[in-house]
Amino acid sequence: MPEPTTPLSIVPAIPIGTWLETGFEAFKDTFDAAFDVLRDVISTAIDGLAGVLHAPDPLVLALGFALLAWLVRNWKLGLGTLVGMVLIIGMDMWDPAMDTLAIVVVATVIALVLGIPLGIWAARSTTVSRILKPVMDFLQTMPGFVWLVPVVKLFSIGVAGAMVATVIFALAPAVRLTELGIRQVDKEVVEAGHAFGAAPRQILRDVQLPLALPSVMAGVNQVIMLSLSMAVIGGLVGAPGLGNEVIKSLSTLDLALGFDGGISVVILAIFLDRLTASIGTRRPGRGRLRELRDRFTRTPAASAAP
Repeated sequence: MPEPTTPLSIVPAIPIGTWLETGFEAFKDTFDAAFDVLRDVISTAIDGLAGVLHAPDPLVLALGFALLAWLVRNWKLGLGTLVGMVLIIGMDMWDPAMDTLAIVVVATVIALVLGIPLGIWAARSTTVSRILKPVMDFLQTMPGFVWLVPVVKLFSIGVAGAMVATVIFALAPAVRLTELGIRQVDKEVVEAGHAFGAAPRQILRDVQLPLALPSVMAGVNQVIMLSLSMAVIGGLVGAPGLGNEVIKSLSTLDLALGFDGGISVVILAIFLDRLTASIGTRRPGRGRLRELRDRFTRTPAASAAP
């Protein structure tokens, strides 16, 4: 049987990957010292936060998480949080879970510090919005595994590279939903602020951002969820935490370890998701923090009213 022949193509070879690799290597050689410093800063921040989370007794910190959930939302979330955290302790996954939580918190903070100002800028400038839109499309559609390759070359194996890949992967929702929330604010409300002589910064701070809070918090929620998923994938490049446990279970075909790690990830995801969703809600009477705030900020006239 004759071997199949490869049809001739009139399209020449286009080595885009080779060109990008050449440019990337030149970029790395130029800023290698800066990336070493950044790697040390990131590692120190994550190790410091992980040390804080590891310091208390696990049951004490689990009670703290449950109390936070009760204050922010209600006793049901507080009880569910306590049960979930105790389950993580019982599965001997507490230390990896706290390592993962430290990575997620640091990555989320960095993504929000970058993403929310970019979203505000895009909402105030159509040109910036048009420039950022394809960039955010590229960041969201590129598979998360792909980001591990360049960041490992820049930061080597370890938690720093995994954290930078997590920030890149989770950045887009913060930008998009912040811009969306501000653009959806009623223009008449903004015009009323201008009519009263408010400066653009005052309108942004006192009108647009408060009204856009549900959308912004939805972005925060998505950033946290994407950070958690990417932090687990970061176990492939040596990041500590639950991702490392899942990778160990895969390499040794340890089904029990894989389920323990996976269930712990689910518990953390549910806790963080419900917590951030509750902070962004506008419905009154949800959470003890809101009740206490309303009680202490109530005016005397309102208190005296029937």
